[in-house]
Amino acid sequence: MEIFLCKIGEDIISLTMIRIDVVIPQNDIEAISQALKKIKVGGITILKVKGRGKAVAPQIHASKGTEMFTPEFSDKYTLQVVVPDNKENDVVDIIRANSKMGKIFISPIKRAIDIESGEENEKAI
Repeated sequence: MEIFLCKIGEDIISLTMIRIDVVIPQNDIEAISQALKKIKVGGITILKVKGRGKAVAPQIHASKGTEMFTPEFSDKYTLQVVVPDNKENDVVDIIRANSKMGKIFISPIKRAIDIESGEENEKAI
């Protein structure tokens, strides 16, 4: 991936962006969100999803009584954030510090557009 830098005033900013998708089994979202605000990450998207990974889902009571059931899929949370690529390590460090387990996936973003303003790329996020 090519990295393009641009000088705006005294700041040198990256013109490439990445999307970070995080799948975590417990709700550590609030702590992650607060920490991301401190490094000026604007928006995040949170989804409550069902899925399965390597770990076995916890057993639950099937109905009244003592019968136990192990579901095929368990509740998980997905956090999505788009940031300039120069914030990648900071975001990953924050996620790892505030969540005990899960997966982080990082992929390049070709272009971002704010629907209302028409601003693009880093200005759009």
